[in-house]
Amino acid sequence: MLKKILGGVTAAQGYSAAGISCGIRKKGRPDLALVFSELPAQAAGVFTTNKVKAAPVVISQERVKEAVTRGVLINSGIANACVGAAGFSAALAISQSLAQYLKVKTEEILLASTGVIGVPLPTEQIVAAIPALVDGLSTTGGEAAAHAIMTTDTYAKEWAVELKNGVKIGGMAKGSGMIQPNMATMLSVITTDAQLDQGVLQELLQKAVKKTFNRITVDGDTSTNDSLFLLANGASGKVLKSGDELEEFYAGLYEVCLQLAQMLVKDGEGATKFLAVRVSGARSEEEAEQAARAVANSNLVKTAFFGEDANWGRILAAVGYSGIDFLPEQVVISLGDLVVYSGEGIPFDETRASKILAEHEIGVTIDLKQGAAEAVVWTCDLSYDYVKINGSYRS
Repeated sequence: MLKKILGGVTAAQGYSAAGISCGIRKKGRPDLALVFSELPAQAAGVFTTNKVKAAPVVISQERVKEAVTRGVLINSGIANACVGAAGFSAALAISQSLAQYLKVKTEEILLASTGVIGVPLPTEQIVAAIPALVDGLSTTGGEAAAHAIMTTDTYAKEWAVELKNGVKIGGMAKGSGMIQPNMATMLSVITTDAQLDQGVLQELLQKAVKKTFNRITVDGDTSTNDSLFLLANGASGKVLKSGDELEEFYAGLYEVCLQLAQMLVKDGEGATKFLAVRVSGARSEEEAEQAARAVANSNLVKTAFFGEDANWGRILAAVGYSGIDFLPEQVVISLGDLVVYSGEGIPFDETRASKILAEHEIGVTIDLKQGAAEAVVWTCDLSYDYVKINGSYRS
C-alpha cells in the first residue's frame, strides 16, 4: 500500500536540498540546485541516448558507477553542451569546489545542466555561489531545488510516497519541451532512504524508466542533457534484499517515476491537452509501443487535438506508417468511450465527440485485434504557444 507524502527529494530520511539564484537566469530566478545525502549513498542513473551529450552527462555517466555518491548539483539556464573542452573544465572545476566545501570527494558529486546549448557556463559565478547554496541546505528544501531546475516549466514537479515498511521514495523533475526520453530537456533526481545493492538499484530504475519516462513525448526531440539519478542512502535502516521487499520498493519507484513523467507531459510547452494513447490487441508490447509512439509524435494528430477535431484518419495513418504489420480493416479507434472508426469510417455522435475533445485529459484507444499485448504512450497537443516558446527560446 503506497501512501502519498510531501517533501519531494527531501521526503526520505537523510537528505537535504537547496535552490538559489547564482545569476545565470534573468530577473533573479533560481538557477542552481543541490540535493545532498547526509550518508554515503548508492546511486543509479539513466541518461540520454543522443550522440551529442553535454559535459555533465559524460562526467556523471562515469561517476554514477562509483561506490559512493553524496550529492547532485544542477544548474538551469545553460546546458553546458557543445562548448568543447571548456564545458568539461567548467564542470570539473565546479564539482571540485563543491566537494571541497562539502568535505567529500569530487567523484562523489553528480552533475546535470539544462538550458541553452552552445553557451559556456560562468564557472567563477557558480563557484562563488556554492557557499550560499550549501549553507541553504535544508531537510525541507526539496521545493526550492525543484524550482531552481525549471526552464520553460510553468510549475515545479515533485512526488513522494511512503511504503508500508516505512521506506520513503521522493523525487523532482523538470521538463516541458524537447521531450522524448530515450534512456530519458528532462532532468530528474529521485531519493530513497532504503538500502539496496547498486546493481539492483540500477536494474529497478531501468525497469521503471522503460514504462514511465520512456513512454512520454511532448515533441519527439531527445535532449543532449537528459539525466535521471536515483540515490539510496539506507537512512531508514531498511535493507531490501528479498523478492517481496524489492517488489514493494519497485511499486513505489514506479509510482514516483510515473507521476513525475506525466507531469512533464501535462506541462508540455503550450499544451492544452493531456493525451493517453493506448494501443491494445497487439502481437507484442514492443509493437504496441511502436504504434502508440507514432501516433503520439504525429504533428497532425497533436494539432487535431488542439483544434478539438475528431480526425481519426490522422490517427490511423500514423499507425500505418509506424512500421508494424496489421490489418486496417480490423482496427477499432475510440476517443474516450466513443468509437469513431471500426474497420472503416462509421457515423458517430459529433456532439459527444466535441464534449470528449473539450476535456483537458483525453484517452485514445487503438485496438489492433491481433493479440493480447498493449502499451500506453503519454503526450500532449501541439498549440500556437509551442511555436512561440521555441521560436524565441534563446532570448
